[in-house]
Amino acid sequence: MPNAYSILIVDDEEEMRDTLERVLAAAGYRVVTASNGVEVSSILAQVHVDLVMTDLLMPEKDGTEVIAELRKKHPNTPIVAMSGGGRMPRGDYLKIARMFGAHAILEKPFTNEQLLSTIELLLPPKKR
Repeated sequence: MPNAYSILIVDDEEEMRDTLERVLAAAGYRVVTASNGVEVSSILAQVHVDLVMTDLLMPEKDGTEVIAELRKKHPNTPIVAMSGGGRMPRGDYLKIARMFGAHAILEKPFTNEQLLSTIELLLPPKKR
């Protein structure tokens, strides 16, 4: 898959990371994972990614911080924010993610079809 798009998944839930990685790899994407927002900077210093998917509620560095940092350092990289909610309704977290610069949002739980169609909207088919 030398011409496949590369996607970074940032989520503190191991099961979610593993599931997303399997679905995206089966669809032909190269996948890199991070278990928290702190790991993102070091990963992006070593690996080029075409799209970042980030959970919003994570310890240490949350998804809105990840989005804000990406907008500054990698302004052309598409971002998909994911949330299952928390202290506020999940829709509120996703609205905040949009304000910080997320290109798309996915409300957990979402289907594989919703995941893939969201990514296909953000990444043109030329490399796949």
